[in-house]
Amino acid sequence: MTPNPGYVVTTERLILRHWRESDREPFARLNADPHVMEFMPNILLKQDSDALADRIETHFERHRFGLCAAELRGSGAFVGFIGLSVPSFKAAFTPCVEVGWRLAAEYWNQGLATEGAREIVGYGFDVLGLEELMSFTVPANFRSRRVMEKLGMTHEPRDDFDHPRLPAEHPLRRHVLYRLARTKWNLEARAETE
Repeated sequence: MTPNPGYVVTTERLILRHWRESDREPFARLNADPHVMEFMPNILLKQDSDALADRIETHFERHRFGLCAAELRGSGAFVGFIGLSVPSFKAAFTPCVEVGWRLAAEYWNQGLATEGAREIVGYGFDVLGLEELMSFTVPANFRSRRVMEKLGMTHEPRDDFDHPRLPAEHPLRRHVLYRLARTKWNLEARAETE
């Protein structure tokens, strides 16, 4: 892991960094893709995507970490985001820090989300000193759930919750919650190096 004051974390194939103005157009395309947004309440129009990018930048200013723009090291192509965020809604498990990702569909099934999220988790625990990280999604989002499991996160059905920002009848309201404690992460990291 290679953090620097500009909050850049690099992996073998990715650079996770602060956002640039040039990221907004590919981000808007990603957010308008029904396949990418399958498990989100709706696709985002360009102005809504830009507003999300603004909120991500504000989060960085407020917390000194956030959802990083992800680019491919070889080509510099923007592929989406991977990072940490503090959910703004109230639930039984908040306040907390969430690890999350959203990649353009053409970059799926290449291990990029897991690769980037693994470095971000390490950053959260080793650099920021966080004690626990969460991640959540709808039960049917098996792609994201696989990434959570590859990170060593665990799911307890008793932690599942109804997302407070979605109405009671919404088909995506129910969410599964995954957790990862720093102590578990450190034990697994140590086992990998022995």
